[in-house]
Amino acid sequence: MKNGLLTRGAAMLAALIFATPAHAATDDWAAKSLGEALGHMALFAVIGIVVAVVGYKVFDKCTPGDLHKEIIENKNTAAAIIGAAVIIGVCLIVAAAMS
Repeated sequence: MKNGLLTRGAAMLAALIFATPAHAATDDWAAKSLGEALGHMALFAVIGIVVAVVGYKVFDKCTPGDLHKEIIENKNTAAAIIGAAVIIGVCLIVAAAMS
C-alpha cells in the first residue's frame, strides 16, 4: 500500500515538474515547465557565482595590497567589510542584468 502510494506520488510530481502548458509561447526563452525553470535557475546561479568571484578577484588585483591575505591571515575586519561590499555590489549588477 505504501509503495504504491509512493510510486503514484512520484509519478504525479514528475508530471507536474516536466509538464508543458498547452498555452506556452514558443518564441521566447522563458521556462515552459518547472524542470526547465529549475535548470535556468541553476545555470544563472552558477553564472552569478562565477561572475561574483571574478569581480572580487579583479577588485583585489586593482587595489594595493592583498585583500584576501588581509581577510584570512590578518583577520582584518575592515578589509572583510570592503570585500563583502564588492561581492554584494557585483551580485546586484548581475541580478539586474539577468532580470
